[in-house]
Amino acid sequence: MKKLSILFLLFISINAFSQGPWTKDKGDLFAQFSFTSISDYDTLFGDPDYNTERKITDQTYQIYGEYGLTDKTTLLFNLPLKSIETGDLVNSTNPSLTENGSITNFGNIEIGLKHQFYNNGWVLAGQLGTEINTSSYDDATGIRTGYDAFTFTPLFIAGRSFGKTYFQANIGAQIRTNDYSSNFKAGAEYGGKIFKNFWLIGFVDIVKSFENGDIILPAENLVTGLYVNNQEYGAYGLKTIWQFCDLGLTFGYGSAFYGNNVPKKAAFSIGIFNTF
Repeated sequence: MKKLSILFLLFISINAFSQGPWTKDKGDLFAQFSFTSISDYDTLFGDPDYNTERKITDQTYQIYGEYGLTDKTTLLFNLPLKSIETGDLVNSTNPSLTENGSITNFGNIEIGLKHQFYNNGWVLAGQLGTEINTSSYDDATGIRTGYDAFTFTPLFIAGRSFGKTYFQANIGAQIRTNDYSSNFKAGAEYGGKIFKNFWLIGFVDIVKSFENGDIILPAENLVTGLYVNNQEYGAYGLKTIWQFCDLGLTFGYGSAFYGNNVPKKAAFSIGIFNTF
């Protein structure tokens, strides 16, 4: 069970928090350092799709951890460092609102608790994550490193192991302050052991805006599309885990089959983790 629970800590989508129902044993610590990149994009999902003003590369370095407060309650922590660069104009014939440049700063630091309340075949848990308003914004480039808001994410999570395979699903909401819209959120993943110490996992993740917010953001921010209002997506992807005892490596690919105000380009991720 200890090795299986590690799998559910390694989700590579936009939301870094573990979304499986398995908790850490009391006193156990899981730590992961990862790098995710969406490079050189200029198209965002919309109705219709539209272009950013400049080419954008969005990279995230993050430290993620889980610590067992009890055998059924786990503390979660995520520290994202965003490195975002805006480059050449997509259409050089139009007057520009922004300058090219780069910003490296914190995104929305996240803390949370997960509590397992049923474990008999199926495992059921509840989770509450809180994203803190620790991001920054640069008006000259229009670069924003996170939402200018606090976000509260309650989730109900269910999962089950089937020997060498497993399935888990979650459903909940993202409730944002500061006049941002809140979201419906759901996801699922299925994975299995391909050979010794190597796992292959497929996932889907859906975020749908309630469109109940009316925040007014600067025009410079809107032409980058970075952490603007009513972002939503249907994401899918694959991830692999190669584990050597307590140490392991992860690789991932994620894309989207629909979206709104999010990049129309795949994300790639690599990570290293250890358990203590």
